[in-house]
Amino acid sequence: MKVVVTGGAVFIGSAVIRHTADSVVNIDKLTYAGNLESLAETSNSDRYAFEQVDICNRTAVDRVFRDQQPDAVMHLAAESHVDRSIDGPTAFIETNIIGTYSLLETARQYWQSLGHERKRAFRFHHISTDEVCGECLFTETTPYAPSSPYSASKANSDHLVRAWRRTYGLPTLVTNCSNNYGPYPFSEKLIPLVILNPLEGKPLPVYDKGDQVRDWFYVEDHACALCKVVTEGRDGETYNIGGHNENQNLEVVLTLCDLLDELRPRGDRSSYRSLNTHVQDRPGHYLRYAIDASKIQRALGWTPKETFESGIRKTVEWYLDNLGWCRRVQGGSYQRERLSSTAQGLQAYERHHSRRQFRHSSLPDHQRRIQATVTYPRQADGLLSAVGTDARRYPQHPADQYP
Repeated sequence: MKVVVTGGAVFIGSAVIRHTADSVVNIDKLTYAGNLESLAETSNSDRYAFEQVDICNRTAVDRVFRDQQPDAVMHLAAESHVDRSIDGPTAFIETNIIGTYSLLETARQYWQSLGHERKRAFRFHHISTDEVCGECLFTETTPYAPSSPYSASKANSDHLVRAWRRTYGLPTLVTNCSNNYGPYPFSEKLIPLVILNPLEGKPLPVYDKGDQVRDWFYVEDHACALCKVVTEGRDGETYNIGGHNENQNLEVVLTLCDLLDELRPRGDRSSYRSLNTHVQDRPGHYLRYAIDASKIQRALGWTPKETFESGIRKTVEWYLDNLGWCRRVQGGSYQRERLSSTAQGLQAYERHHSRRQFRHSSLPDHQRRIQATVTYPRQADGLLSAVGTDARRYPQHPADQYP
């Protein structure tokens, strides 16, 4: 089988390419988070091809499909950092919504040109996030309630994928995963930040009290699950994928400090825990994302291999053995500073927390949903461009009615 993997030079995408035995065509724009060094062990393989292409460039993506003739698509290309989405949501709208639309159109027209057997076997696998459902324990049928520009853009892309199946018959699969960690990530997320900062004596920023709960999922387990879904998943199904490892952010930080104390002790033998610094929470930050991943276990027989304890130790050891890679991939554009600290972000933070009691206590369950506005794409001169939002107004969140 030949698979197009979008975003294959970034964290999860590169893990998929390293894991799979199939032929792979890696489509990646190589933004700040993409690095081909993550694929050094596969780059010379006969089963691997790389195309530096923006998924919003319809003409270029059409050419790749025409030349490579894939049997499946695994769509991982996305802007994914919540803090960056708060500071600059435009890139998230362009890549996550318009880029997904463009890729779906390429895949649809390509799929319609295939012979009967290849058409029947083709799959478009869209990889998404647990954040689309908001602050709840969610299953595959939980209503969406995104809280950030990032999660709203991913929710939009999920809806587009399902619509292309229902409207055009394109065979699709959707997976939603929890927080990934492991080898080869960009250094802006919590776990790489907490490993790298203390080695340089920098503070460890912990949002608010650090009591936000996330399910932590080792990336190699995720890659295994994704490959199983694209080959064995049932057309039209959604599968939640998680690590069954819920921990508060502060617990994660302290665990990492203790591992560094053991594996790379400081010269004065003081604990890295002393670098913990509590900072103002990000705007719209939910306390808990929880994922019910029982369906994939029942339907496909998949369960994660790594516990949090085993996976996090492997991760710290990998970082300590690959500090050169970390420095090279970081470059000079990002120095692990805290993002989403703009004046607008702080104002949104204050509005969010002043209404939080209404949002989570006073309102009935059926009203705790956020309606997202939609951007409408169009084709212009063969290239994708964005059209402004429709003039119609969509209902506001009920909490926004309060002063």
